[in-house]
Amino acid sequence: MQEILNNQGENQLMDVYDSYISAAERALEDAMDAALYGDGTANGGKQLTGLATAIPIITNTGVYGGIDRANATLWRTTTYDAHSFMAGQTQVNSTTIRPMLNAIMTARSRGRDHADLLIMSPEHYAAYDAATIAIQRQTSNTSMGTLGFSSLEYIGGGKRAEIVLDGGIGSNMPANTTFGIDTDSLRLRYHPDRNFDKLFDSDGQMPIDKDAVAQFIGWMGELTMTNPMFNWRLYDSVPAS
Repeated sequence: MQEILNNQGENQLMDVYDSYISAAERALEDAMDAALYGDGTANGGKQLTGLATAIPIITNTGVYGGIDRANATLWRTTTYDAHSFMAGQTQVNSTTIRPMLNAIMTARSRGRDHADLLIMSPEHYAAYDAATIAIQRQTSNTSMGTLGFSSLEYIGGGKRAEIVLDGGIGSNMPANTTFGIDTDSLRLRYHPDRNFDKLFDSDGQMPIDKDAVAQFIGWMGELTMTNPMFNWRLYDSVPAS
């Protein structure tokens, strides 16, 4: 409470409590970003089970959602190594990225089901951006684009998908990687009472033996998948060649 009391009155420069809550929210956002790309083992196993486990590089090992992928072939996503999966192509660049995406989208689709969201690292996003001259470039102004993400639209292989860039300072996105996500089957589920909510009413609780205020922000949920067939990862194991 000392900091709060020191910053009250008509000469107040900032609301200390609001500043602490804002800092806590930003820290939680950073933790969630790390978790979304993680494997769920951090924080004593309480971390979100992220894309490292949901859409891994090695698809035939590990337990996901209580199912052993070594035994259940239908529970495996698909991984493509840009260095080897297409004949004559050994890396992702402005020339190869569209043929690679076209091949993957054709192979990993059925009817109306396909990856409708492509999350790209800066390397892959730059390659795709360079591959589309201005008159052809499809800039997306809907959905992810209106939320402030750097967003383009992929059209090819008979399908459409939004392309979102994830990178920059402190990014947890793996380098030289594209995640193809079917948003109908991969969902972030959360408890409505723990969706980044304050746990205590008003400013928080005051301990009976301290001149202080305590407040917590809670989140409870999991990244879940119902069908791995249309979720995939493209990565470049040897980006320099």
